[in-house]
Amino acid sequence: MRIILLLLSIALVSVAEAAEYAVVVARNSPIEALDSERLRDIFLRRRSFEGNIPLVPVNLLGEEAVRTQFESQVLQMDRGQINQYWVTSHFQGIKPPATQASLQSIKTFIERVDGAIGYLPISMVDDGLKVLHEF
Repeated sequence: MRIILLLLSIALVSVAEAAEYAVVVARNSPIEALDSERLRDIFLRRRSFEGNIPLVPVNLLGEEAVRTQFESQVLQMDRGQINQYWVTSHFQGIKPPATQASLQSIKTFIERVDGAIGYLPISMVDDGLKVLHEF
C-alpha cells in the first residue's frame, strides 16, 4: 500500500510540474529552439535576429496569467520592473514588443507574420506552430 501511495504522489508531482505554456513560432520557421536567456533578450528587444532571421516578438495585452507567468519565469521580472525597463528603453529609442488583445490573435499573428514569436497555452498549440520553449 505504501508503494502505491508513493507512486501516486510521484505521478501527481510530475503532472503539477508539467509546463502549461510554450513560446512558439510558425511551423515553417527555421528556428528550432531557444533558451531562456535568448528569449529574454528577444522580448526585451536586446536581440532582433536569430541568425539572419528577423524576429517580431508579440505579447498578450494586459495582465493575463500567461503573460504574468512568462514575465516571471522567462524574463525574470515582475510588472513593476518591466514597466521601469520600458520607460528607460523608450528614451534610448527601443520600443516594446507588439501586443495583441487575445490569445487567438497572438496565434494568428504568429502564423501570418514572418519572424513572429510569442507565447500561448500549450493547449492552443497545433500543426501550424512550432514549440521553442516550454514554461
